[in-house]
Amino acid sequence: MKYLILIQSNPQSLAVWETLTEQQRTDFGLGHLRLTEQMRQAGVLVVSEGLGDPALATQVSVRDGETITSDGPYAEVKEHLAGFYLIDVADLDEAVTWAAKAPDAAYTRVEVRPVLDMSTWEI
Repeated sequence: MKYLILIQSNPQSLAVWETLTEQQRTDFGLGHLRLTEQMRQAGVLVVSEGLGDPALATQVSVRDGETITSDGPYAEVKEHLAGFYLIDVADLDEAVTWAAKAPDAAYTRVEVRPVLDMSTWEI
């Protein structure tokens, strides 16, 4: 079963980040690289990526058949998705075990969410 481990950026995590030394910040980043490699070696990693700042986002909508784009979020966001790991594991317990290894889990919450298998849906 596939699970998405969501890494959030929020006021709490940003406040903690500000207290970290340069070495701790480096170790934090290296921790994510190590976790990605551990997941790869264990054969559970589908993909892992960090995401750009919401200010770099492009909003897309379609109205009357016309695609409309605009820059960034409409409102200032205090919490946003900073990165994710998509893993394929046996069950939620295993997904939680991997999520607990994310460096962020030591400072804030990490979300684990099942990915819906829409291939079985009859539409």
